[in-house]
Amino acid sequence: MIDAVDRPGEEKFSPAKRIGAAMASYMLRHPDFYLFSPDETTSNKLDAVYEVSTRAWDLPQKDWDLPESANGRIIEMLSENTLFACMAGHLMNGEPAAMTSYEAFFTIIAAQVMQHIKFLQQSDEVSWRKDIPAANLLSTSTCWRQDHNGFTHQSPALISLLLANPSNKANCLFPIDDVAAEATFIYMMKSHNVVNLTTFNKTNQPRWIDSHIADAQFHDGGATVLDFVSDEDPDYIFAGVGDIVSCEAIAAIHLLQKDLPAKKFRFVNISALSYGAIGTTDRKLKQSEFDQLFTTNKPIIADFHGYPETLRSILGRYANRNRVRVHGFLERGSTTTPFEMLSLNEASRYHLALDVARLEKQDDLVAKYQKAIDDNRTYAHEHGVDKIS
Repeated sequence: MIDAVDRPGEEKFSPAKRIGAAMASYMLRHPDFYLFSPDETTSNKLDAVYEVSTRAWDLPQKDWDLPESANGRIIEMLSENTLFACMAGHLMNGEPAAMTSYEAFFTIIAAQVMQHIKFLQQSDEVSWRKDIPAANLLSTSTCWRQDHNGFTHQSPALISLLLANPSNKANCLFPIDDVAAEATFIYMMKSHNVVNLTTFNKTNQPRWIDSHIADAQFHDGGATVLDFVSDEDPDYIFAGVGDIVSCEAIAAIHLLQKDLPAKKFRFVNISALSYGAIGTTDRKLKQSEFDQLFTTNKPIIADFHGYPETLRSILGRYANRNRVRVHGFLERGSTTTPFEMLSLNEASRYHLALDVARLEKQDDLVAKYQKAIDDNRTYAHEHGVDKIS
C-alpha cells in the first residue's frame, strides 16, 4: 500500500515487477492459481513468482535451470495458442489464472479469445453455469519499448479487437504506473465472466499516484483528474491512456504552462476502457461524469497507447468529435530510440503541444516544437540515443 506520493513523477519503478510481486502474494494464498507464459516470465520481470512456485517440468534438470518441478504452477511454453487453451480449461474448472505475453504476440490468440468471449456470452444464458474466473491477459514488452526487437514486435491490435466487440465481455486496462499496476492486478483477480487485458511496460516508469487513487479508479468510471498537474476551469483537457503516453501528455502540459502561462490545463488519467465507453464492463463512465471531467466544450487532446481511431470512437460517444484530437500508434518505426518512436508516431509531448500551439495560432511555438522534434531525430540518428529524456 502506497499511502502518498510526495513528488509525483520524480521516482521510477517497474510496473511489471510490482505486478510480479502482487502475483506471488496471490499465489501463496490461492494454491489453485496458475501462470501461463510463453517462456518470458523472467524477461517480462514477473519472476517474483519463482519465489513461491516453480516452473512445471518433468524432465532432467541442468544446473542453470530455473526452479522446476513436476507440480510447478508456472507453465512456460513457446506456444501462445496452447497456453491460452490450457488456461481456458483451467478457468472452466473455476480456478484462477493469468497469461502473459509480449504485446505483439497476443494477437496470435485473437481468434481463441473471441471464442472464449462467445462461450462467456452463452454461459450467461445457462442457469446452472457458475461464475468463471476472468481470463486475465498481462500484455507487456509493448510497441513503445521495442528498442531492440523492432517493427515485428510492435502491435497493440488486440486492444482494438476487444474494444470493438459488442458483447461487453472485455476490459482493456491501462495502469499509469506501478501503484496502479498492482491495483489493476487485484481488480483482475476479483473479476469473473470477462476477459481482462492489462497493458503495461516492464521498464521503470515514473510513479504518479497513490494506492487510494489507484483503487478508486475502478469505482469511479476509469477516469481521474490528477490535481498536481491540473488547473481549475481549464482551457484545454489532456488525457493519457497508458503509462508511457501519459508521461508524454503530462510533459506536454509542463511545456505549455511555461510557453502559454495565461492558459489553463487539466490532465485526466484514463485507466480503463470497455465497449463504447471509458470504464469497465461493470462501471462505465456516465455522460454527466464525463462532462465534469472533460467539460462540455473545451478541446480534448488525448495520447493513447493503441491505435488512435479506437479511442477516438469511444470519446466520440461522449463529445463532439471536433473537440477531440487523439494521438497514438500509427504503425511507424522499428528499431529506434524510445523518444524517436513516440515522435515517429506523432505521440510525443511536442506533437501534443503542437495541437495547442496551432489552435492558439502561435506560429513561433509551432516552429519551436517542430524544431525540437527535428533536432532529436537528427541527434538520435547520429548517436543512437535520444537528446530528450
